[in-house]
Amino acid sequence: MKPALFLFSLFAALLFACGGDDAVQAEGADFGGGDGLAQVRPSQHVKAIWVTRFDYVTKADIDAILSNVTDAGFNTVMWQVRGNATALYDSPFEPWAEQLGGVDPGFDPLAYAVEGARARGLSLHAWVNLMPAWWGLAPPTDPAQLYNVRPEWMWYDQFGGRQALSDKFYVSLNPCLPEVRAYLTHVIVDIATRYNVEGIHLDYARLPKEPPATPAGSGLDYPRDLETMRSFQAFLGMDLGAARVLQRGEPDPLAAPGMQKAWDLWRTQNVTTLIEEIAAGLSHLERPPLLSAAVKARPNDGLAFHQDARDWTRRGLVGAVFPMNYTQDLALFTERNAAWRAELDEQASYNISPPIGVVDPTPMPRTPVLIVGVQGANDDPAVTRQLIERALEQGAGFCLFAYSNWFDSTNEAIDTQDAAESAKRKVRRQALMPFVRAL
Repeated sequence: MKPALFLFSLFAALLFACGGDDAVQAEGADFGGGDGLAQVRPSQHVKAIWVTRFDYVTKADIDAILSNVTDAGFNTVMWQVRGNATALYDSPFEPWAEQLGGVDPGFDPLAYAVEGARARGLSLHAWVNLMPAWWGLAPPTDPAQLYNVRPEWMWYDQFGGRQALSDKFYVSLNPCLPEVRAYLTHVIVDIATRYNVEGIHLDYARLPKEPPATPAGSGLDYPRDLETMRSFQAFLGMDLGAARVLQRGEPDPLAAPGMQKAWDLWRTQNVTTLIEEIAAGLSHLERPPLLSAAVKARPNDGLAFHQDARDWTRRGLVGAVFPMNYTQDLALFTERNAAWRAELDEQASYNISPPIGVVDPTPMPRTPVLIVGVQGANDDPAVTRQLIERALEQGAGFCLFAYSNWFDSTNEAIDTQDAAESAKRKVRRQALMPFVRAL
């Protein structure tokens, strides 16, 4: 959101409160002709797949994944390198990932994957979980992990409680703190500086506050630490009495409808500021990688999680959006894509170059491209094929979630690796790989 528009919205919200109720240069796919991805032949579609941090440990795992992806007909891989403030690459900032045993595996997995992708003509993008600080019920045992080193960077509720660990989900960092934004920007720019990846792909570029992160019916609100509350009050220019630990049952200073809107807008703007800072940091590199983001299925759906992806695209902060359109209902899938298509087409109508000979001091950014996220776990391959075909009709390509839905892997954390599931994956591959290759 542009500053003037944000201030207007915030002012309107407060007024309402007073009124009462309410990169490797591989032969990958083409994201619109920029540097983020090179041309692919014969296909001009982005045929991407997400590979999670749970899918690999050894060099042999990486070789198998890249060979399988290439053989299946994909030209782009979104390669997860950071899941929850631990790294699957040689990071100067964060400890080795628990998926690697929390120790140096004896090689750099990202460097090895970049080299392997280049050899196979794949475009590899480093996939980063942005906000998550830890995952699961057991706290990290590594004293160097951010959860232990920087407890003040985590989420705290209005009653002073630290966000609880939850089963197979995340506790998160607080992007309303400038030092958190600076840290995350350094982490991402470091990856882009030291590894020749085609792109940086942001996931959880929002406040992941859905259950179980915020238990249903709990009334907990994040992030409400004292430093964040002081910053919010300073921005408003008024003392709300919110920069303190509340007692349960007492009135919440942020609960008034208009004030709640202002609070939501301010949190959203802080997430956007983080995206701005990342984009700015990458722009100073000699060859900036493409910055993309996994976003909600419709342009406005992310606002409930303080993700204003429409603003990011309108301002050219990201070069591609990947709506996570994981429904298996073709009509709903089509409707959601159409909403993004209409949004980006509207942007294209005003993101035009000036006439020849006219110097435009404020050129508009190029409109980002639409790559539709498709859930690949359906046991009816005909449905998956329909979804992919529709994604290609409405966007520049598709991205399948995920590798472990089509191939066996080391992924025991979020998938089942038994004979029955392996047989299902084989059926999907046999039915859909010829189709993907032919696209």
